[in-house]
Amino acid sequence: MNNGDDRILSFDPDECVVDRSEKIAGLNPGGGNFGPDGRYYLTSRTARTIIAFPLDLLGCGEMLLPNGVVPFSRGFAFAPDGRLFFASGTSPSGKGDNTILAFAPDLSVSAERFIDDSQLSPLDLAIAPNGNIVVSSEFPFGSPDAVTTIREYNTGNGKLLRVFSPDGSVSFSKPRGLRFGPDSNLYCVAQNEIVAFDFSNGHFLGAVARLDRLNGQAIEFFPVR
Repeated sequence: MNNGDDRILSFDPDECVVDRSEKIAGLNPGGGNFGPDGRYYLTSRTARTIIAFPLDLLGCGEMLLPNGVVPFSRGFAFAPDGRLFFASGTSPSGKGDNTILAFAPDLSVSAERFIDDSQLSPLDLAIAPNGNIVVSSEFPFGSPDAVTTIREYNTGNGKLLRVFSPDGSVSFSKPRGLRFGPDSNLYCVAQNEIVAFDFSNGHFLGAVARLDRLNGQAIEFFPVR
């Protein structure tokens, strides 16, 4: 868990804290993922980059990309071929560039604007089972009239392939964390609800959970014990 006091906590199946990082000034952790090398990676919203930690969370972490590589960091994901995609979004103050950066397996920049979509304001990013990029979007970010969607892009050329939108049965306000479930459906946590889409055909499946005052940021699935 990325904690608001500039630390990371690790829990066992009994919900007990088993490891914790030291307090790292300015960490300001955002979303996290496990990398291909087994380490835990997270965004630092203050440093505007990605930092890697060993599973025991010892040390201050290793900066994966240069400090300030994006104006405002959002989600990121590692593709099966070793490439890294990093969402560059808009901050609450309105600064940002609303695109996706692409990095080669050696972490050299392969595209500073891999996605060029005038309707994109990224909030989280995931790699789909078919290898494409899916991104939750709120455009314009922070606007009461924002258009909220999930957008699928080709990982080869960055072209927009599909736009997922719910029907009128849900508000789909402030969509954030994306995950593919064990059923291969696509799930997105939003304000007050978690919604699902059949990724194979794009059909909206409805809200799978509702919770008043939920301000969801991330979602994950765990095996039932």
